[in-house]
Amino acid sequence: MSIFQAPRPGILPAQSIETLIATSAVTSDTPFDHDQVQPASLDLRLSDQAWRVRASFLPGKRKVEERIADVAMHAIAITDAGVVLEKGCVYIVRLQERLKLPQGLIARANPKSSTGRVDVFVRLLTDRGASFDDVDEGYDGPLYLEVAPQTFSILVRPGTRLNQLRLKAGDPPKLETRSVGVDLQGGDIVGFRGRRHAGVVDLDHIDGHDPRDFWEPLSLRRGELLLDPGEFYILASSDDVEIPVDQAAEMTPIDPSVGEFRVHYAGFFDPGFGTDEAHGAGSKGVLEVRTHDTPFLLEHGQIVARLVYEPLTERPSRLYGESGSHYQNQGLKLSKHFRVW
Repeated sequence: MSIFQAPRPGILPAQSIETLIATSAVTSDTPFDHDQVQPASLDLRLSDQAWRVRASFLPGKRKVEERIADVAMHAIAITDAGVVLEKGCVYIVRLQERLKLPQGLIARANPKSSTGRVDVFVRLLTDRGASFDDVDEGYDGPLYLEVAPQTFSILVRPGTRLNQLRLKAGDPPKLETRSVGVDLQGGDIVGFRGRRHAGVVDLDHIDGHDPRDFWEPLSLRRGELLLDPGEFYILASSDDVEIPVDQAAEMTPIDPSVGEFRVHYAGFFDPGFGTDEAHGAGSKGVLEVRTHDTPFLLEHGQIVARLVYEPLTERPSRLYGESGSHYQNQGLKLSKHFRVW
């Protein structure tokens, strides 16, 4: 098996990912899309093969499809016309991409930002994988995605992109960890709460949904925001987020002792996000928040997440937002599927 040589330990930039594709370390059922490689990640695409399952699982010492046989309720053919994945249900979808990682490379997956903002919980599975979202060096096999819509049912097709893969060489250092506070003073609307019993979100229909059918705007009372158990919220960070052009970052959960809620399903921030060089200065981090079992009062500036920075192996050939982005220069913003409020 080949050994990957990198200039230094770090996250692989776009040009290195393109080299992996050219050398068949990353392959696909269909030709790669022209915009599939991001500055420091690769978008992954759904195939036409899926299963409705009765429970989530980890493969352990078995292949994913061997475990699916134990928990599958029925198989689903995803067609070009689209298939609805219903909220409250769990699905396993085979992805179009396949990996043959050289030694010296590992990978980690995360939901795309647009996926997290519609409260769709996704996790990557690999054959004989011992954990979700992580891919060991030397892995040679298919990729699968667990998909669990929480607030809205979603319409997907072959090629729909719900998650992304970040590849890492060696053991790069953690350059910095920054606390992320919540903004509750940004204006008349400080956040949005997902409406129960809303319609279906077509994940390939950009700007195609009236946000008022899916979201309830939130304003402050007494300077605090009460999070109700089981509800889903879109909020913004109190400080601007900036990712240097030779680094990437991941939003990580806070310590449970700080608050009983989950923040930021979609954790990857690419190089150039929020920078002057990429014309993104003043960008906020959007926070996807779901409470657990108890109501929780948030105050302005309260720390709700951490942002961990790591180096790239080298400067990427392009920066976040250079070829267009729905989220560069963002403030409080719903996903790209919804028209402006």
